[in-house]
Amino acid sequence: TLIHCSATTKAFLPKMLEMNHGHIVTVASSLGLFSTAGVEDYCASKFGAVGFHESLSHELKAAEKDGIKTTLVCPYLVDTGMFRGCRIRKEIEPFLPPLKPEYCVKQAMRAILTDQPMICTPRLMYMVTFMKSILPFEAVVCMYRFLGADKCMYPFIAQRKQATNNNEAKNGI
Repeated sequence: TLIHCSATTKAFLPKMLEMNHGHIVTVASSLGLFSTAGVEDYCASKFGAVGFHESLSHELKAAEKDGIKTTLVCPYLVDTGMFRGCRIRKEIEPFLPPLKPEYCVKQAMRAILTDQPMICTPRLMYMVTFMKSILPFEAVVCMYRFLGADKCMYPFIAQRKQATNNNEAKNGI
């Protein structure tokens, strides 16, 4: 993710700077703002994308390039099948179902067209991020446990492991 952010930005930023015009959109994830167990590599790449975006945004502000806008897009679990099997606490699931891709695109486009610097979908993700920044780590762990977010990727990981084992058995490995 970070390599794509950097390479794309390097390709377009010089002309944007010259013209003091453009819009840089970074699509990360809510897992770039807070993490969960089992997908450390994914979280690290999304944290990297968020950090890259924030640093670039500060650089543009410091250079007084107010004609170049930035938007950071951080959706919650999107129903694309990528993390099929991911489950939060069953009592909470009706309030935080996986998001439809079309909804995420609509929200991102609205944020881009209104020059919103950041969009988290659903809005509840702002609260989780805020709570993470003010609460001690152990309190955040309790919040994750209450939501079922501490082990939400375990069913996904188990399904992936099973699929890998089935493929290995089919191929005689």
